[in-house]
Amino acid sequence: MTRDKTDLDIAAAETAAARTVPPSVLVVMGVSGSGKSTIALELHRVLGWPFQEGDDLHPPANVEKMRSGRPLDDADRLPWLRAVARWIDDRLAAGEPGIITCSNLKRAYREITIGKRRGVRLVYLKGEEGTIHDRIVQRHHRYMPPMLLRSQFETLEEPGDDEHPVTVTVHGSVAETVIQLLHQLAASNR
Repeated sequence: MTRDKTDLDIAAAETAAARTVPPSVLVVMGVSGSGKSTIALELHRVLGWPFQEGDDLHPPANVEKMRSGRPLDDADRLPWLRAVARWIDDRLAAGEPGIITCSNLKRAYREITIGKRRGVRLVYLKGEEGTIHDRIVQRHHRYMPPMLLRSQFETLEEPGDDEHPVTVTVHGSVAETVIQLLHQLAASNR
């Protein structure tokens, strides 16, 4: 089966954009349903960097709490955020790039996961609640029910300019979002 010209054009654009991105650890943040895993997996495919699904680092008690429809509180999140930070520290210590997803909804959470670490880039997938809601009701997540989306937006503290986020609005295709993100990552490192 052959790929059509559009697919080849997209693949070429992604490859060209990927060549301009310096190695770093990318922390992909946003509310549930913003596309963190989808975008991170596509970045992993295009860049070839190690990938970690941050949700897989949640302790079992957190998973059960979310499955039951109860939002996590800050005490619940602390061991998870520390596990995310350990993964980042391991990449940095090895001198390796990487990609990890983490909702990182509050500045205090980002202080734990990113803080003053050099070589780490915050990628914020920003979306309007209505758009994200439409996405989330059409998918099945292992333990994040759609009814918790409102609590995510209530908790969200968008990153400030002093956190130097690379912000991409999620409303187009995955390929469009990734290409835009790669270009922004390259431009922000000049």
